[in-house]
Amino acid sequence: MRIASRWRLDGRTALVTGASRGIGLACARELAALGADVLLVARDEAHLEAVRAELAEECVGREIRACAADLAQAEQRLEVFDWIADLDVELSLLVNNVGANEVRPALEYGADEVRELLEVNLLSAFDLCRLAHPLLVEHGHAAIVNVGSVSGLTHVRTGAPYGMAKAALHQLTRNLACEWAEDGIRVNAVAPWYIRTRRTEGALADPDYLDEVLLRTPMGRIGEPEEVAAAVAFLCLPAASYVTGECIAVDGGFLRYGF
Repeated sequence: MRIASRWRLDGRTALVTGASRGIGLACARELAALGADVLLVARDEAHLEAVRAELAEECVGREIRACAADLAQAEQRLEVFDWIADLDVELSLLVNNVGANEVRPALEYGADEVRELLEVNLLSAFDLCRLAHPLLVEHGHAAIVNVGSVSGLTHVRTGAPYGMAKAALHQLTRNLACEWAEDGIRVNAVAPWYIRTRRTEGALADPDYLDEVLLRTPMGRIGEPEEVAAAVAFLCLPAASYVTGECIAVDGGFLRYGF
């Protein structure tokens, strides 16, 4: 393979969840810029269509399609793959980015809240991986990237259910990497620390808390969605063809310190 082609995704089709904002949108943009056609999934249909149109205008020659779905609902996960089947595309990349959180002490969560957080942060990714498998295995050089979190590796005050889900997502990554290597499917994860998104803006608006975060981050700044997307894109590229079962921290060095 020529060196240049190792760093391109021409002819590939990627499914990106939670794709209308933040890290998901940055991933979709990065993959499209590298040559991939992109299938976008998010809940807000109107906003998702606006994003789709914007990306299609930016990435001339790429097919940018969108499907509105709430991936916390099992039946809607099935609907996404019915949509993909109708498109008749050769899916070769899956980015499981969708997630949600409610931050509070462990004793203050209701049982339904815990189940909902596990559903959207963990079980949706598990289902999507399994639903995608028959399509990915047909490609022979496929990749899955799960967007985990440093909260799945250490305590970062995000709440126990979210941390539990992300830790399990990292383990799912390792398990599938081993199970599906023979199918030509690489499975990796990224683990971001604080990234400048709509979800983090509330916490980071507190100057005292922001100071604490920055003091525990060797690089001394908050990350940007594009920096996570770059790591995700690398794990999708042919250049990463011998990388599987890994979890790459995109954290400005935070995990070397803890919090």
